[in-house]
Amino acid sequence: MARKNVERLERAIGTVFLGKPGVVRLVLTGLLADGHVLLEDVPGVGKTLLARTLARCIRAKFNRVQFTPDLLPSDLLGTSIYNQKTSEFEFRKGPIFAHIVLADEINRTTPRSQSALLEAMNAASVSVDGTTHLLPAPFMVLATQNPFEFEGTYPVPESQLDRFLMRIDVGYPERDDEKRVLELQSKRDPLEGLEAVVTAENIVEAQDKVRAVRVDDVLRDYLLAIVAATRESRRLRLGVSTRGATALQRAAQAHAFLEDRAYVIPDDIKRLALPVLAHRIILDSALPGDGTQRDRERLLRDIVESVSVPL
Repeated sequence: MARKNVERLERAIGTVFLGKPGVVRLVLTGLLADGHVLLEDVPGVGKTLLARTLARCIRAKFNRVQFTPDLLPSDLLGTSIYNQKTSEFEFRKGPIFAHIVLADEINRTTPRSQSALLEAMNAASVSVDGTTHLLPAPFMVLATQNPFEFEGTYPVPESQLDRFLMRIDVGYPERDDEKRVLELQSKRDPLEGLEAVVTAENIVEAQDKVRAVRVDDVLRDYLLAIVAATRESRRLRLGVSTRGATALQRAAQAHAFLEDRAYVIPDDIKRLALPVLAHRIILDSALPGDGTQRDRERLLRDIVESVSVPL
């Protein structure tokens, strides 16, 4: 039943977010792995539409936060307000209290507000005035970022990027798919009439199934060999952390579940290595190139290919 629910969700998203089934599959992998996803690409390729479509297809609470330089942590997390009638402070929840949170243009807000968001992502809770407030389950942050705009931005440090399970390039659609987008947009809002096909409880159930997907010790050794190769590479100043290794295992389990398997195979790990690990490594500054994400992916691809795949 859990697998059927996810199939319905994937099909429903595909009716609005056209021509990018691989991107949809990666986002669902992040959701089922109980992780957060950073969508990084140029404006206008559908990052916000994808987040809104995912939220619309799940009967769950969705909030969108436009990250700006004047956004305060309390604007995101919430604040305590004194109630004169009860003579007590009451906590007013911020927009972070939702199942799906769209953090639009995360690099446009100050490091202080970025840190508040990322701490909530890591702990799935918010602490205000000494009181801890749990976030709903499932809880997923879909953050967007424009890699080509630098004026008035605050780049997210690598140590905080590590909180994202995956970083995904959306990319431009193929011409035929873009033509379908134009046809759809000319008639109506693509989200108009789109109804929820699963509930938040269905997603939590699927996440529990993902955790039960079997990972053989041989595959853990293969995964750790990739991680060790990044740490030993002379072309890298910073290799993959233990958090990164854990993230890759969780993502591989989720991908196996989406492929209708109860066990992980080497291809799950190999296929997800780039979106899960590339944003966690730092190139040696003495090497040619400007250290962009594409440079990281190119190097990581070479590393993954150099590690023997278990048979």
